[in-house]
Amino acid sequence: MANVESLLSTMNVTATEAKNRFGQVLEQAQHKPVFIEKAGRRHSVVLSIEQYETLLRAQQPASKADAGKRFYAKYKDWVDAQNQLVEKYGVPGEEFRPW
Repeated sequence: MANVESLLSTMNVTATEAKNRFGQVLEQAQHKPVFIEKAGRRHSVVLSIEQYETLLRAQQPASKADAGKRFYAKYKDWVDAQNQLVEKYGVPGEEFRPW
C-alpha cells in the first residue's frame, strides 16, 4: 500500500484541468495517483496500471489452501484433538454415508 510520504506528494487537479491537460495527467499518474476534483471535492483518481493491479491483488481473497493453513495455524490444538478422536473412534454415522 501507499505510504504517507507518497500520499502527501499526490497531484490534485480540477476536472477542467484534467480535461485540458489529459496527457500530462496520464504521465503523472505513472508515478503517483492523480486526484480529480469536481465541485471542490475529490471525485475520481487516475492510477497507473501497476498501482491498479496492486490494489486488485490486495482485494482478492486468499486461496483456499492459504485459508486452510491459516485456520490450522490458529486452531492447531483443536484440529489435532479432533483428528485424534476420529482416529480413535472413527466418524459418527459413517456407515450411513453414501460415499
